[in-house]
Amino acid sequence: MAQVAVNIAGRTYRIACGDGEESHLEGLAAFYDGKIEEMRRSFGEIGDMRLHVMAAITIADEMAETKRRIAALETELAGLRRAASAGDERIEAAEARFADGLTLAAERIEKIARGLSTAAQG
Repeated sequence: MAQVAVNIAGRTYRIACGDGEESHLEGLAAFYDGKIEEMRRSFGEIGDMRLHVMAAITIADEMAETKRRIAALETELAGLRRAASAGDERIEAAEARFADGLTLAAERIEKIARGLSTAAQG
């Protein structure tokens, strides 16, 4: 198991992670540190704990909004899939009607051809 040293709000923390996940963890820590710095610029020095809590709540809010948008997109995608499926079914039905019509036309042509053949022989 790997360990990574990350800096958050001016403090260094050693955090264990899976092998190969070091850069991902460093990116997450940098993102969180950026949120804390954003809170510090917006609200000033209101205490480290408050800054950490506000940054965490902001990230949680962004995550909740992202989940809501993903759910809405999944619902929309499901509707589009249903509409496409219904369209496919309509196409299949139209193809079946066309095939039936073509079969009837072929049968009529054969009947006319037999009638012409019989008339020519007689």
